[in-house]
Amino acid sequence: METFAQPKSQQRPPPNQRIIEFDALRGVAVIGVVWMSVYAFALPAQGYHNPSVWGPGLGEASRLDRIIWAVNFVFIEDKFRTLFAMLFGAGCLILLERDGERKKGHPVRAHYARMAVLFAIGAVHSILFASNDVLRVFALAGCALPLLTVLSARSLFAICVGFIAVHVGGGVVALGASVLDYYQGRPGSDASLLAERLFGSNPASVQYMLDQGREGWEERIARSLTGLRSQLSVIGSAIPINLAAMALGMGLWKSELLQGKWRLFLLQRCAAICALAAVPALLGLAWWVSDNGFPASIAGMVGLVLSAPFDTALGLAYAALAMAFFRKEGALRERLAAVGRLSLTNYLLTSVILAAIFASWGMGLFGEVSRAQGFAISFVPIAAMLIWSTLWARFAGQGPFERLWRSMTKLLS
Repeated sequence: METFAQPKSQQRPPPNQRIIEFDALRGVAVIGVVWMSVYAFALPAQGYHNPSVWGPGLGEASRLDRIIWAVNFVFIEDKFRTLFAMLFGAGCLILLERDGERKKGHPVRAHYARMAVLFAIGAVHSILFASNDVLRVFALAGCALPLLTVLSARSLFAICVGFIAVHVGGGVVALGASVLDYYQGRPGSDASLLAERLFGSNPASVQYMLDQGREGWEERIARSLTGLRSQLSVIGSAIPINLAAMALGMGLWKSELLQGKWRLFLLQRCAAICALAAVPALLGLAWWVSDNGFPASIAGMVGLVLSAPFDTALGLAYAALAMAFFRKEGALRERLAAVGRLSLTNYLLTSVILAAIFASWGMGLFGEVSRAQGFAISFVPIAAMLIWSTLWARFAGQGPFERLWRSMTKLLS
């Protein structure tokens, strides 16, 4: 990839040194995830993809709520989860390559130990705080990554496209019937009723999720433990799209974009092309949902399935743009890099803070805020990350959960 690289005089020193742009990009990903995670903590589940389900009064969404939904849908939702998964894939590739070079133990065995520990951390996290935990999906999808390490960047990009196709195809099979029933005027069909329960304003379903969100600590733990089997299907359905992002991240590392070696104009061109491919399509999908009055069948199909290719493209645009922007030294880059170095700890800390705000054992604001208010509250954990990460990284280095992850991995491998 010499045509993509910077002049030799500007290239980085040895690969065993940290790349600050990579750390800062990971920090951006962790912060971006908060902007959508807040709705999983603040609103009934049906309101996550459908702004008409919940709002400031009797479930009615305000115009501001709908605008914020549109901005989130086009620019935030799943873009930063994609970015987070991309960097996870690249990080796994880096560790597999380094373990192989050091020839200490078996690199694949160490990798699977990392995934086992990460799954355990994610399981505890989901039981105590966050039903929308992504660590378990990352851990399971990560088990396939050693098989991809021998592939070229071009092959990894092809794998990414293939997994996106699997995700979209599976989603169309699962949810397509409800869209057809909507246009054929069959609101009472099984598919339509299921979509209404999952993504619509069905009173009984919304009330069930409100009761669940307001449950006490002991009730939550008991429900989470008894529902582990049902959660596996949800986790399994998320593996293809996350594997797509991880393969993309591995390809971007091998092509040296994430190593900070691409020339500035190539980064800008990549960001522009991806954004031009993604943003108009996402705006069109947002208009389709809104123009039809936010029907449950279309909201679910658009939010979970049809937006996926464009979410990935815009996530790539963000990665290229950030790698260009973070070349310049500055306080913002340093703070974001500190957030990125503590990404696991910050991800978990966000759930603790949001649970303390919305859970019944905390301030109990679940179901009491609008989408706009939830978005404003999301800046509380973001501010906490930006403040504490720099101090912790400066005086203690590795984050507490990063240290735990590393220590437990050593024990297992």
